[in-house]
Amino acid sequence: MEWSSMSDGARVSHLSEEHALSAWEEGDAWAEAEFVERLRSRGTAYYDTHPFHLRMHRGELSREQLAGWVANRFCYQRSIPLKDAAILSNCPDRDVRRRWIQRIHDHDGAPDQPGGLEAWLVLAEAVGLSREEVWDERHVVPGVRFACEAYIDFCRRRPWVQAVASSLTELFAPDLMSRRIAAFEKSYPWLDERALGYFRSRLTQAPRDSEHGLEIVVTRCRSRRDQEAALAALDFKLDVLWSLLDAVHYRYVVAAAESGDGRGRAA
Repeated sequence: MEWSSMSDGARVSHLSEEHALSAWEEGDAWAEAEFVERLRSRGTAYYDTHPFHLRMHRGELSREQLAGWVANRFCYQRSIPLKDAAILSNCPDRDVRRRWIQRIHDHDGAPDQPGGLEAWLVLAEAVGLSREEVWDERHVVPGVRFACEAYIDFCRRRPWVQAVASSLTELFAPDLMSRRIAAFEKSYPWLDERALGYFRSRLTQAPRDSEHGLEIVVTRCRSRRDQEAALAALDFKLDVLWSLLDAVHYRYVVAAAESGDGRGRAA
């Protein structure tokens, strides 16, 4: 077994495919409660402990740094309905598709009901960005783009249940959204109520979505092999979210400090 360092100081193992398959075949499937607990325990690797995220919630970001995060995060927001469409295209179960499609509506919206992407653009305007510069992704750094494209590709190519498992980072989102709203209201009072609309919408959407995703993963992953694959998919998604913030932190904090531009102005 080989070990490599992650940016947050944790250690992650990289089993060869042959050894990994052997390990999965040797173990019995976990009981449902244990499997769910193992999934939930991955929350310790959620991006809420990333240095950039901690700075943001402590109110230590400049307007330019906050705008940089908003612009780059939009690249990820745009990837969400694309990964959900990939899951739909690979899912043979009509009942699952009927429920899962709501996620696309939530983000893309409808003519009479703006969705999550529109809500994020409202936030972008509140931090001083134009819709044009957010949509054309001129501020998106390479590491963010790579992470988002990797996530979409994962959901297109992997078995659909594993792609669903990767979405279970939503298990950890409601608590984070509550803390983010409180932190933004305290530390960035110049953001009006409408600017926080996206975060408020996730207070109800994320629990609904995570409950459905967890139901799918638990009922479909009955072998130890499938359970391990689901955990690996969730780990991958956690790495995507962490890598996204790594790239943003380097561009708007580390590189900005090295260049003498402590404000982290978007390029």
